Amino acid sequence: MLTLGWSDGNSFVPINHRLLSAADDKNLLCKAANFDGRSLAGKRRKEFRRKATEVLIDLIRAAQSSGVSAKYVLFDSWFSSPKTITALKTNCELDTIAMVKKSSKIKYGYQGGRYSIKEIYKQCRKRRGRSKYLLSIDVTVGDEAIEAKIVCVRNKSKKKD
Repeated sequence: MLTLGWSDGNSFVPINHRLLSAADDKNLLCKAANFDGRSLAGKRRKEFRRKATEVLIDLIRAAQSSGVSAKYVLFDSWFSSPKTITALKTNCELDTIAMVKKSSKIKYGYQGGRYSIKEIYKQCRKRRGRSKYLLSIDVTVGDEAIEAKIVCVRNKSKKKD
């Protein structure tokens, strides 16, 4: 289940949710009966099989149309792809706060080039003991070159991370 909620930092209020299922047939535990795609059951089954990152945009649009306002969206690294961040900025006009994936496949624009988060961190190592965070740098995200800031902090449970 994917849940969209509003928070003020102390409390969490669920606003909307969607049930999700595996998009690939081989990952399903049980096959469902065939439903007419025009019926409510057929429409729901199609929605269950969509990617969570696509459903996220629909949940936020529904919340905005019902009058819920927010300055930014907060989510974990599962949703932090450049495609999702770009869609939220262009379609919903919301900034994001997210934990980024340390993947070599995801590239960010930095000083005229495209680099992974590990490559950027190696280029810009901060001096020890100078700051509470390890690195704070301005980058661009996605093909639309949306401005973003990456802040690297130490993982308290894994000192080398």
